[in-house]
Amino acid sequence: MTELARLLVYHSKLYYELDTPEIPDSEYDAMFEELKTLEKEHPEYEDINSPTHRVGGAASTKFNKVRHILPMGSLTDVFDIESTAAFVDKTLLSEPSADFVVECKIDGLSVSLEYIDGVFVRGLTRGDGTFGEDVTENLKTVYNIPLKIEGLSGKLVVRGECYMPKNVFATLNRKREENGEAPFANPRNAAAGSLRQLDPAVCAARHLDIFIFNMQYCDGREFKSHIESLEFLQSLGFTVSPVLARCKTTAEVLDNIKMIGEKRPSLPYDIDGAVVKVDDLAMRERIGETVSVPKWAVAFKYPPEIAVTTVEDIVVQVGRTGVLTPKAIFNTVRLAGTTVSQATLHNADFIAQKDIRIGDKIRVHKAGDIIPEVIDVVDADREGRGAKFVMPAVCPSCGETVVRDTGEAATRCINPDCPAQLLRSISHFASRDAMNIDGLGESVVELLVGNGLVKSAADLYYLTKEDISGLDRMGDKSAENLITAIQKSRGAGLAKLLCAIGIRQIGVKAGIVLAEKYGDIHALMAASVEELTAINDIGAVTAEGIVEYFALPHARALIDRLVQAGVSVCSNFVHAGDELAGKTIVITGTLPNLKRQAAEELIRRHGGNAAGSVSKKTDYVLCGADAGSKLDKANALGVPVIDESQFLTMINEGIKQ
Repeated sequence: MTELARLLVYHSKLYYELDTPEIPDSEYDAMFEELKTLEKEHPEYEDINSPTHRVGGAASTKFNKVRHILPMGSLTDVFDIESTAAFVDKTLLSEPSADFVVECKIDGLSVSLEYIDGVFVRGLTRGDGTFGEDVTENLKTVYNIPLKIEGLSGKLVVRGECYMPKNVFATLNRKREENGEAPFANPRNAAAGSLRQLDPAVCAARHLDIFIFNMQYCDGREFKSHIESLEFLQSLGFTVSPVLARCKTTAEVLDNIKMIGEKRPSLPYDIDGAVVKVDDLAMRERIGETVSVPKWAVAFKYPPEIAVTTVEDIVVQVGRTGVLTPKAIFNTVRLAGTTVSQATLHNADFIAQKDIRIGDKIRVHKAGDIIPEVIDVVDADREGRGAKFVMPAVCPSCGETVVRDTGEAATRCINPDCPAQLLRSISHFASRDAMNIDGLGESVVELLVGNGLVKSAADLYYLTKEDISGLDRMGDKSAENLITAIQKSRGAGLAKLLCAIGIRQIGVKAGIVLAEKYGDIHALMAASVEELTAINDIGAVTAEGIVEYFALPHARALIDRLVQAGVSVCSNFVHAGDELAGKTIVITGTLPNLKRQAAEELIRRHGGNAAGSVSKKTDYVLCGADAGSKLDKANALGVPVIDESQFLTMINEGIKQ
């Protein structure tokens, strides 16, 4: 019992607080159930601090701890139909008129949302059930959380499950692997990691979603049933629990659990079970609760869908940024409604940790019911196994020597002309955040590359209408439009170009920062690591990546050809004055006329620094309508608050000291 408790505490911390689970949920659940059984059989050895008495992980020290208005407890988990039927039957014995609600158990991060007079004022994670983490600013980035509810007075507190949709999860992991970053284990961990980002902009980019599943507190209103309260919340603009059914009999409850299970693979969000609750709220009071869980509800957990198969091969693919990603090819199995024959192995460390070899029997599941993942090796102790896998010393596409930087898990090909990288790099070069070449999507890029017309990004600017019009699905008009879009992109400027050419760690923001510092790409190419790290927002790893990139002959050749083609390598940044020199300004709320991006650009053009968070070092907070906690923090720290009119006066007439 002591050892089980220790393991549960360890794995609970990894799951709830660090978002880095080492074991599948099913193994954790099995240990939890075993400990519960032992405690029941041997109450004399039961520890008052047992993990079975706790709700989840402790609140993170990265955010303020706030006490919940009402405790955010958990539900009793059941793992078979018989236990679920027993719960319903037992309830009906004491409450023959009971109705039950069956709904999806969304696999995300439980949060509470607090409103005062219709205004969203605070959002907390569940934390330990009594205290949660204040993640208000991050929750404001979740689009379907209403920030203001018209006509609502008093206090309202609701509980919901914040989650990452399956398609967003797949896209996020693909991008992380392309950048050599560790992928998230599943959508739940991705959502939890996103909500715990200190920078709300990072959370916003993750496109989280939420379902509201409970009314915690509501001033001035009484509700008879759970469904009635959800209907009220829906009328206020909340997105409430999906796949909701009211049932009167045990058979109806079990049928709905089965129905949800059958729908599970096709749902756009991840679920790990179905929740069964008594609908009548007064009846819930009569049924009561134990110390840690209510007696009027259970959570049915669907069994994990795991298949055993054999590794036939391990192949290595090369991504847009040159990251080499190993992939297991195995005998086809069926998982979550689809056939699966391969799964990413991420990097050399992942393979070494699990000791995966060709010929091994492996257990496979779908992370988030969408991404195939190898859990472990079944026959790791057998004799006569194949040789240990070793990452190739040269790129499997171009034959150039690959590198693995100290402290990184990723192995990279640093040849920018590597054929395997070409399709992805050209598509990225033409994307909206980069050179923004309208009409140059992946299918057109494949046509151009496949027909030998484009071997590097610079080749785009040497294309003619005649080169394109004869290709499949490309007529004269399409060819003319594409050439026009390509020509237009010549003037995109240095910031866009730096984002486009694929330097590690250089995205939209870093491109803007560098373009503001350097007049053209040649000045940047001459910069040292020390000079670059002295720039705000450019760290040592990014600086080293820039210097290493421009030291490559291939990179310099690309820049030369772009210059010869008339592509602007000069900064579009216009230094308008030094009125804000040395000043740090934070923007909050909606300004009357200026968009946030335009206001930030004005700050930079007049010598200032546009920051994202308020601190003692902040000189001004530029405030608009519907300002959030940044305004509260500014007032608490005594930071001067200005409006748009005052800001424009500053940059026109200078700051009066």
